[in-house]
Amino acid sequence: MQMLPPVNKRYTGWRLFLMTVWGRAYPRVVGMQRERSWILFDILLPMLGVSAYVFVYRAIGAPEDYVGFVIVGGAMTAFWMNVMWSMASQLFWEKEQGNLALYIIAPGPMMASLLGMAIGGLFATTLRAAAIIILGSLLFNVSYAVTNLPLMILVFFVAMTALYGMGMATSSLFLLLSREAWHIANLAQEPIYLLSGFYFPIKNYPFWIAAAGSLIPLTLGLDAMRQLAFTSGPSLGFISVPLELGVLFVLAVIFLFISRLLLNYMEKLAVREGRLTESRA
Repeated sequence: MQMLPPVNKRYTGWRLFLMTVWGRAYPRVVGMQRERSWILFDILLPMLGVSAYVFVYRAIGAPEDYVGFVIVGGAMTAFWMNVMWSMASQLFWEKEQGNLALYIIAPGPMMASLLGMAIGGLFATTLRAAAIIILGSLLFNVSYAVTNLPLMILVFFVAMTALYGMGMATSSLFLLLSREAWHIANLAQEPIYLLSGFYFPIKNYPFWIAAAGSLIPLTLGLDAMRQLAFTSGPSLGFISVPLELGVLFVLAVIFLFISRLLLNYMEKLAVREGRLTESRA
């Protein structure tokens, strides 16, 4: 009697989710090793913008801690750019390249695919952010006064969770907007830098403007890390660090829940009507 070949085991549930994350993260990590020149440009070009703000603050006689605020803010812009270009507009680019249908019919969850791409991009992003902090601190003689390192690390990870949850949610919106996603992403870049206080404390804003900017997770995460890393941080902080951490937890849960709903809706819409994977007039 002829024996049938063994059937490959099909993973489901959390195993399929983790394998999808790994499968999408691996190419981006390897890709950075093959294009080492990107690392150089990702470090030097952002340092030019950071240096400009440092020279402006020193020219007007601002407190020295403002230089440190600029260095930390410049490093955190790397994570925002990773969210904008590696997550929020990713599905749009996949559609333009003709790959979106493969994502839709693949057995792995769409959320796992986006998370894997984000984690893969996070590898290069972390290198860029660390290089900006190290080079900026050495060049401009920045001194830190970290009061609670474990709390600072916790704030960072919670802020990143909320930020990438936001990126997953906006990826569905960018997909619906089609070619307008490119223009919106470019248009929103500088206003986000201003509203989120990348280069200055958001406490300088009126309360309600600062509160509106806090809907972007990186705003509160950056403000809390500055309070924990610099001597004048607590006096220039928007609200207390525990309160900011609590808000970040809430934002993380909300954005992850919204992203799951939107991605599931987009996937069902694509399968049922085929309107997402084809360009129609």
